Amino acid sequence: MSDGLLQRSVTTAVARNLANTTKTSPKMMSITPRWLLSLLPWVQVDGGTYRVNRTKVELRKATRIGIDLTNGASFPAEALRSVPLFSALPDEIISLMATRFRIEEVSLGNTLIVEGSDLSKFFIIAQGQVEVLSKGAHGTDLRIALLAEGEFFGETDLVSDKPSDITVRTTTPCVLLTLSQKDLEGVLNEVPGLKNHFRQAIDEYLELRSTVNRYGERNIDLVSGFAENVEIPETFVDYSANPREYSLSAIQTVVRVHTRVSDLYNGPYNQIEEQMRLTIEGIKERQEWELINNQKFGLIHSADPSMRISTRYGAPTPDDLDDLLALVWKKPAFFLAHPKAIAAFERECTWRGTVPPTVNLFGTEVITWRGLPIVPCDKLELTSRYQSNEWLGTTSILLLRIGEEDQGVVGLHQTGIPGEISPSLSARLMGLDSLGVASYLLTHYFSAAILTDDALGVLENVEVGYYHNYQHRTTGSFEDGLGI
Repeated sequence: MSDGLLQRSVTTAVARNLANTTKTSPKMMSITPRWLLSLLPWVQVDGGTYRVNRTKVELRKATRIGIDLTNGASFPAEALRSVPLFSALPDEIISLMATRFRIEEVSLGNTLIVEGSDLSKFFIIAQGQVEVLSKGAHGTDLRIALLAEGEFFGETDLVSDKPSDITVRTTTPCVLLTLSQKDLEGVLNEVPGLKNHFRQAIDEYLELRSTVNRYGERNIDLVSGFAENVEIPETFVDYSANPREYSLSAIQTVVRVHTRVSDLYNGPYNQIEEQMRLTIEGIKERQEWELINNQKFGLIHSADPSMRISTRYGAPTPDDLDDLLALVWKKPAFFLAHPKAIAAFERECTWRGTVPPTVNLFGTEVITWRGLPIVPCDKLELTSRYQSNEWLGTTSILLLRIGEEDQGVVGLHQTGIPGEISPSLSARLMGLDSLGVASYLLTHYFSAAILTDDALGVLENVEVGYYHNYQHRTTGSFEDGLGI
């Protein structure tokens, strides 16, 4: 003993060697609540394939044009068919048109089209964002759309002699690809008869547009009222000849445990069970990530272009979520957002003096907007220019309608597979190797399907790093600023 004191008892450090230790099971920080897996209704898929039959879409919908920015700004000629007005043009015209686009760099706040003018120019946004305005019934400019990279406007001005009915203004610095009516005329005059083919294709498109509804489906001919001697129309509903099919995806891994470990060190926790449990947690985490980000069936990539909108000012505001609700207005079920996006939305609510209500979801309080829970999910990734800073960047917020009955989003799986330990998840012993190591094959089958395009909306370009400065002034107002 130190300080000359005699040892009068066994020390706690030594006595501890005789005592039992209370232990926990292994913990893993990467485990999350995975609420998306619990909220999605899961559909049994026999044979591993799920076919989504839809009515036939007669009129092609607009899709974004992929712009290559590696060497200026360019796109393949065939991409012009993403513009419905140009979808039926002959290949020769499409190829010639693609060569006549010019690159224009435009500053913030620049007006590109003025309502009532006859600028007659077609724009494709290579970089940046613009707002589309139109005068309302009371003469004030109303914002009717925000357009971002890959979207376009002004195509109807190329084929019409009427003044434009919209105003378009840049909300960020932009790089634009433009085609003027003069350049289009030059293309059509290069080859005899080309102008007639162009006009015929445009007229056929306009005629077809008059026979379909806003979803691109052919109108069902009906008659209503009490007029006598009215001939009852005949009609039928056509189906898509090539319905989309979803094949179940698989996540697999092999868990290896040495028999010496499972024989000698199997209490109080079963070594094989713990290895399997933690691996299954990892599989479920990957499953949720795939449901959102998979290139083939993930929600982010499967959302229809018409169901994508951008934030007005970067930070997610109540107005932005209201616009998302206006897209998915038929029985929306829940929002899905990154925790940092939820924090950014709460800051905007705080700035406006609004306190979102909360609801208990699986034992946890989450905020709501217009009665719908905003469900946290860290699988919605952040895109940032600052690799070392997790607080800066942009993400997306999703709004889903769910269930087969409501033509919503559904999860897909196949139960009853060999070695099943939970729905669509199997574990099979593969055997022992010569070193006494046991191998277990874990396999999980799943996918997701969007039954109609309007079942999923995406709010894009959600900035998560914007903060308000709440410094109180003597006048009682607040100073707005950016503080990271």
